[in-house]
Amino acid sequence: MADFAKLIKELKEKGLTIGAVESFTAGLFSSRLGEIPGASSVFRGSLITYAPELKVSLVGVKAETIRQKGVVSQEVALEMAVGGRKALDVDICVSFTGDAGPTLEKGNDKVGEAYLCVATARQNIVLHPRFKGERNAIRALAADMACEYLITLLEKGSIA
Repeated sequence: MADFAKLIKELKEKGLTIGAVESFTAGLFSSRLGEIPGASSVFRGSLITYAPELKVSLVGVKAETIRQKGVVSQEVALEMAVGGRKALDVDICVSFTGDAGPTLEKGNDKVGEAYLCVATARQNIVLHPRFKGERNAIRALAADMACEYLITLLEKGSIA
């Protein structure tokens, strides 16, 4: 299990705010952040955009991107995080789009495929993990991966 308390501590030390735009994780990353006392000093909020039309209307994902690439794609993850960073007015926004199963999303290769994006003023990084396991295990693995990745970036000073 990822150390969300450490993530909150690192963000506080660097004076950074965070938000999330979640699809297949359905708010799990944000919920885990919210479990930590003092999270409100860095965690501004999240948007759960499970439906494609909410990705478009709430964070500005282009409908054309969804039509051309599908909701489980690098391009959609990037547009979710960049749009979420603006909508939530945060220093860092993490997005999650993927297929946790049990059925496959149209155009998707397999259950467990995911895209996570970290958007900052300095850079946008898209990760493309493939998780194994049952639905809720896949969701938890994605939330944990994002937490650990953010801690690594913060400790290295890769996020200003």
